[in-house]
Amino acid sequence: MTVPARAARGARSELLGIGLVLVAAACFSTLDTTTKLVSASVPLLMALWFRYAFQALATTAVVLPWRGLAVLRTRHLPFQCLRGALLLVSSLLAFASLRVMPVGEFTAIVMMGPLAVTLLAATVLKEHVSGLRWTLVAGGFAGTLVIIRPGGESFSWATLLPLGLVASNAWFQVLTSKLARTEDPVTMHLYTGWVGTLVASVTLPMVWTPLQDPWLWAGLCFMGLMGTVGHFLLILAFRNAPAATLTPYLYSQIAFSMLGGWLVFSHMPDHWSQLGMGLIALCGAGGAWLTVREARNVPRTAQV
Repeated sequence: MTVPARAARGARSELLGIGLVLVAAACFSTLDTTTKLVSASVPLLMALWFRYAFQALATTAVVLPWRGLAVLRTRHLPFQCLRGALLLVSSLLAFASLRVMPVGEFTAIVMMGPLAVTLLAATVLKEHVSGLRWTLVAGGFAGTLVIIRPGGESFSWATLLPLGLVASNAWFQVLTSKLARTEDPVTMHLYTGWVGTLVASVTLPMVWTPLQDPWLWAGLCFMGLMGTVGHFLLILAFRNAPAATLTPYLYSQIAFSMLGGWLVFSHMPDHWSQLGMGLIALCGAGGAWLTVREARNVPRTAQV
């Protein structure tokens, strides 16, 4: 294959990855909007169990006939379980947060995740972080404060729940990046669904409530579908394009969530919240751009 042909193929692959990320972001925003709607009438832990059970069963039904039992092989079973538990905690905090927060503002705070990973890398993993990255982290945190507004009339301690989600999700992302070097992404996705389902099943008998409204069952199924499709598309996207290329487009989820909040709940963030959301998106996208720039400046000998 000639160099121009390889370049054209690489460009098409990156465009496909970007398109998949945008659709995945729309799926996650739809999941959050539906979760806020359904969780008003369904016990939180019951909705959480259903979301993971749907993902586990749907993924297994698709993957096992295609890959067989070999897909269950893993070199790091304890870390697979820990990763699944971290995502379950993140989902629990997300469900609780959406009960008390508008979808758009919640999504913007959650998108602090990549910046939180930077903070984690510096403080826990002792990795070098440049001054510019620290500035971006500070800017993202300032955007979060603008949305939450501690001391303001709309502030309540429940609005701090998304910060716990950001912390648990940052650990999830760090562990995912480590496992992705040796583990099959499909295997990781499968274990994530089943770990969440099995752990959530412990509390299911205590919270199970018969649902008479068929629309609630439809909402629960739709939540599971959007979560499953979104995560699967994200896996496909990162197979087609590097993370540094795709990360800025993940922030489109903020816009999708604002749209969902407006269409379903007639809520539009005020000017201060919009400012905070924009600041988080700008700093997050800036972090992705910085990753690309730093990667290009690494000497070829250092990449070998």
